[in-house]
Amino acid sequence: MKHLLLGDEAIAQGAIDAGLSGVYAYPGTPSTEITEFIQLHEAKRKDGEPIFCRWATNEKTAMEAALGMAYMGKRALVCMKHVGMNVCADAFMNAAITGVNGGLVVLAADDPSMHSSQNEQDSRFYGKFAMIPVLEPSNQQEAYDMTGAAFEMSERLHTPVLMRVTTRMAHSRAVVVTKDETPRQNKMSLPENVQHFILLPAFAKRNYAELVAAQADFVREAETSGNNTYVRGTDPRHAILTCGIGYNYVMEHLASDKTRSVLKITQYPLPVALVNQMVADGVEDVLVVEEGQPVVEELLRGMVPSSVKVLGRLTGALPRMGELSPDCVRVALGMEPLPVREADSLVVSRPPALCQGCGHRDMYAALNEVAREYASPRIFGDIGCYTLGALSPFHALHATVEMGASVTMAKGAADAGQHPSIAVIGDSTFTHSGMTGLLDCVNSNANVVVLISDNLTTGMTGGQDSAGTGRLEQICYGLGVEKEHVRVVVPLPKNMEEIKQVLREEIDYNGTSVVIARRECIQTLKRHLKAAKK
Repeated sequence: MKHLLLGDEAIAQGAIDAGLSGVYAYPGTPSTEITEFIQLHEAKRKDGEPIFCRWATNEKTAMEAALGMAYMGKRALVCMKHVGMNVCADAFMNAAITGVNGGLVVLAADDPSMHSSQNEQDSRFYGKFAMIPVLEPSNQQEAYDMTGAAFEMSERLHTPVLMRVTTRMAHSRAVVVTKDETPRQNKMSLPENVQHFILLPAFAKRNYAELVAAQADFVREAETSGNNTYVRGTDPRHAILTCGIGYNYVMEHLASDKTRSVLKITQYPLPVALVNQMVADGVEDVLVVEEGQPVVEELLRGMVPSSVKVLGRLTGALPRMGELSPDCVRVALGMEPLPVREADSLVVSRPPALCQGCGHRDMYAALNEVAREYASPRIFGDIGCYTLGALSPFHALHATVEMGASVTMAKGAADAGQHPSIAVIGDSTFTHSGMTGLLDCVNSNANVVVLISDNLTTGMTGGQDSAGTGRLEQICYGLGVEKEHVRVVVPLPKNMEEIKQVLREEIDYNGTSVVIARRECIQTLKRHLKAAKK
């Protein structure tokens, strides 16, 4: 059957059609639509085996739960954006050592150009770091096909498989041909060797030796799977090595030009035999076209003779930062740049802003008024739509680094003598990675105010369920915050004086306090009201 699918949706459908038993994820652009698609598919099921598809509290819990499902012989998919790989890195790296029983595919969606992210890190480094196979589809059909192949490979080689896409692949659509029938899920089966999953040093050393020995098998897989191809040009002195979606940009300009050799990479480790074939054909220079950081460009320098010139992001042939585009690839190929379109120069960028009617707005209005009453307040922000409070008209935040850092940075500032030291964090981010920071605050009685802006959802990524909804007060009590210093306010203009007074009282309290500003996200409220009318 033919479907018009986003890259994310093609991956989701590929997982379903591979007999998926569970998807584990925390919302994060550009990966969110994978889990949402599976949830929608699951909601429409009339019969058949259920697929577990609830959101996890964070990427670490998602990775560990997926590993647990794979331990039982089932097929599990874990999805996240690139910075989520940092959160689950402990479990991810060790999963390469334990190996797997059922198929385990880890999907990392990278965000070059930082459309909605703090950095441009490249998840292929994690695959190399863990020494496991990595797949990087160049189009939506490959995304669908490779997902099924990844589960098969994972089970055959007893290893997790990392699948890497980027924003443009995740969020662009194309026609995808899918299978007509979905296979049944794997039956539960326990691992034959229990010690493989016990990482005591004696067992882990043996497992690690097996992983190192398997590297030759992983390279052979990359050379024989058909995912990597080498096409010799009529003038093989000049070659292009292109990875993932970069292949599309190259072919857009060279579809009818067969002069240069083209080595297409969509599976790692790098296929040594194909690289050697390119060298044997007499290559003198290679342009490496890869989305993200110069992972392959650096590796290639150690694989080809020093006489071969390797060009790419490190040499300036392509921009060092940001997404690739057909235009910049065109210039790197030595073609005349296209003229600048007049419309492009006339379009003014529109920075994102908090929605009108958003509770975060009233929270920031009150916080700013109170903060101005102190000589040098410091307000530490976190990751979510409320991070926009750093921009006009509020300019409320002094630091934002990563998920959960607001609480522990505020603590560190307070430890250094800063007062007032205030953390602003959303409800979903608080349960994702802010709770342990609050426990640190309680244990040292840090003089901080943790302001949880609770909109009852994961707002920035579209309104997914938030793990702590309805339980934030109990969580704070359980972590040891005194009950009288866990305060709840409703961020509305009519409550402004009450909110400001609560903030003043908690700032003046010498210890750890929590203020929960609770009002439903305006976007989810609209959806709920609309659904209630039906």
